[in-house]
Amino acid sequence: MRHLHTRTTRRGAVRAVAALAAGLLCAAGLAAPAAAAPPAAAIGAPTVDDGLALTPPMGFSNWNSTHCRAEFNESMVKGIADIFVEKGLKDAGYEYVNLDDCWALPSRDANGKLVPDPVRFPNGIKAVADYVHAKGLKLGIYTSAGTKTCNPAGFPGALGHEYSDARQFADWGVDYLKYDNCNNQGADAKLRYTTMRDALKATGRPIVYSICEWGENEPWEWAADVGHLWRTTGDISDNWGSMLSILKRNLPLAPYAGPGRWNDPDMLEVGNGGMTDTEYRSHFSMWAVMAAPLLIGSDLRSASEETFEILGNREVIAVDQDPLGKQGAVISSGGGRWVVAKEMRDGSRAVALFNESNTARRIATTAAAVGLPDADAYTLRDLWQHRSYHTAGAVSATVPAHGTVLLRVSADSRWAHHPPAVELGLDGGSLVEAGGTAAWTSTVTDLGRTTARRVSVTLIGPEGWSVEATSPTSSPALPPGRSLRTTWTVTPPEGTPTGSYGLTLRAGYRSPSGIRVDNALPLTATVVAPPPSGTSGLGDLPWLSAANGWGPVERDTSNGESDAGDGNPITIGGVVYGTGLGVHAESAVEYYAGGACETVTADVGVDDEKGANGTVAFEIWADDTKAATTGTLTNAMPAQPLTVDVTGAQVVRLIVTDGGDGIDSDHADWAAARMSC
Repeated sequence: MRHLHTRTTRRGAVRAVAALAAGLLCAAGLAAPAAAAPPAAAIGAPTVDDGLALTPPMGFSNWNSTHCRAEFNESMVKGIADIFVEKGLKDAGYEYVNLDDCWALPSRDANGKLVPDPVRFPNGIKAVADYVHAKGLKLGIYTSAGTKTCNPAGFPGALGHEYSDARQFADWGVDYLKYDNCNNQGADAKLRYTTMRDALKATGRPIVYSICEWGENEPWEWAADVGHLWRTTGDISDNWGSMLSILKRNLPLAPYAGPGRWNDPDMLEVGNGGMTDTEYRSHFSMWAVMAAPLLIGSDLRSASEETFEILGNREVIAVDQDPLGKQGAVISSGGGRWVVAKEMRDGSRAVALFNESNTARRIATTAAAVGLPDADAYTLRDLWQHRSYHTAGAVSATVPAHGTVLLRVSADSRWAHHPPAVELGLDGGSLVEAGGTAAWTSTVTDLGRTTARRVSVTLIGPEGWSVEATSPTSSPALPPGRSLRTTWTVTPPEGTPTGSYGLTLRAGYRSPSGIRVDNALPLTATVVAPPPSGTSGLGDLPWLSAANGWGPVERDTSNGESDAGDGNPITIGGVVYGTGLGVHAESAVEYYAGGACETVTADVGVDDEKGANGTVAFEIWADDTKAATTGTLTNAMPAQPLTVDVTGAQVVRLIVTDGGDGIDSDHADWAAARMSC
C-alpha cells in the first residue's frame, strides 16, 4: 500500500519522523545496489525454514486499482476469489487474495484489538477468509510496522502490538501478511520486522511474511531469516517510467533471491490502463524472469480479455515459478537493449530480450552466453507466440519499442523436429515528414541448421500510405545463416497528421519437412513536422515521446505527480520561472530536430517544492551521443545553466535520472528550456 498521493510523500513523512527520533532511521534514500555479487555469507544466508513461499507468491492485491475507495469491501474481495476460479487464474497458480490497508476502523477497541470496518466487512475478516479458503485460495492482510498505516486516515499500525495483532490474524485464518514501514517512530527496522516474525511464529499458523520497507535498509542483506520476501524499491506507478526505474533497481539483486527469500519489486500494474499492452507484456515478462512475486494489481471485475491473456500466460508463469528459484541475471545491456537470462531447473534458460527504447531494436545473444552447453543446435520456444523453433546458437530478435521477446532455450536433442528460427529485422529511420519518403531495408535471416524454403516478405502500411519494394521480396531457399534483404520506400501522404502509425513486416517460409511458418514484426513510423525556425520554448513544441517516473511531464509548471495540470510554478533556488518542463525521475522527453537545430539551453535543478530530499542528474542526448550531463544535483543547489550543441541531430533527448539513490522527491525542472533551429 502506498500513500494516496504518492510514495514520495510517504517517504518524506517517514524521514521527518526519523529526524525527530534522533536519526535512528537512515534517511539517505535508496542506495544503488551493487552490481557485484554479495559476500558469500549473504548468498548462503539462512532462510525462514518453514516450507513457505518456495516459489514467488502469486495472487491479488487491491491497492493499485482501488486505493481506499468505498468499492474495496467484502463483496469485491469475494468477487476476486470467484474470478480466480472462473477465469482459470487459480489453476495457473494465483492463490493469495490480499487486503491492502483500509480494512480496519481507525481505532482499536477497549481491549486494544483491531476492529474490521463494519461497513466494508460487515461479517468480519474471518468470514472473508472462510469464503476464500472454500475456493481453495488463501487470504492476505496488511498492516504497518509503525503506530499507524500509510493511509492518511491513520488506521492502526502494529508497532507495540505485534503479538496481539499476529494472534488476531491467525485466528481469522490469514495466510499472508504485508508489513509496511510508515509512522515507525524511528525505531530500528531490523528489530521491528524481526519482532513481527517472532509474533507470527508464536501463533503456530503458517503465514507468508512480506517485508515492505521499500529497500531503505537493504533488506536483501539481512531479511532472509526474517521474512519470505522483501520490497527492494519504492512503490510502482502505472506508467512506463516508473516500471522501468524499478526494474533497473531490482535486476542487480539476483544473487540474493532463492526459494523462500524473494526480491519484491512491487505489485503488477497490468491492466490498469497507464501503459500499452506491449508495455504490460514487458512488465509481466520481466517480473517473471526476475522471479518476482506476481500480485495482480488491477480490478479483475472489469479487466479486458487482453489483461487476462497476459496474466494467465502459463508459459511465462512457469518461468517465474520454476522451483530452482533463480532470479534472472543481466547478460548484457547497452543502448536500451537488455538480455536477461534465468537458469531453470531442467537446465534450460529463460531469456528476455527487452527493448527499453522508443524504436524497434535488434537484440542478440547466444546460447553459450546465457550458459547453455555446446550442442549441434538448440530448441527455442517463444513464450508469447507459443511456438517452437531451432537455432544453431544465435538467440536474437528485432524487438518492438518497449517490447520484450521472452524465450526458453534448451540444448534439446529433438531440435530437428522444429522449423528453423527465422529473424525479421528492419534498418532505417522511423521518422518521416508527411509527403516525404523513408527508405527501409528489411532482413529475413535463417538462424537454424536447416534451410528455410519458399521465403517471402511483405511490408504493410496504414491505409493511404505508399509502401513499395524496390528489390526482391522472395527467395526459393534461404540456407542457414543467409538473409533475404529487401529495400522499401515508405511515404505518408501530404497532410498526414503528426503522430505514430503502425506498420507490419510479415514473412512466411516452410521448413524442410513442409511445416508452414508465418511471422510478423509490428513496427512504428512517426510522422513529424520540421521544427520552427528561430528559438522556441520546449514547453511549446510537440514531443515525440515522454516518459516520467510519477505523473505526466508538465509544460511550464512543476511535476504534480498525478494528473496533467496539477503542478506549481517552476521554482529552483528561490527563482520562479514562467516556462519550461516539470518532470520526475526517471524521465525522458524526445524532440524531433530534423538536423536543423543548433543549441538547447535550460536552467536545470531540483524544484524547491520537495524540500531537501530530491537528487537528480540531467542529460542531453543528440541522437545516440550524450552531449551533456550535470552530474548529481540536490535541492540545496541553485539552478545550473546548460547550453548544448546539438547540430545535425535528428532527435534530441532530455533525460533525468535519480542521481543513483532511488526515486525519492525527485522533482526536476528544465526551466526556461528552449531550442534554436
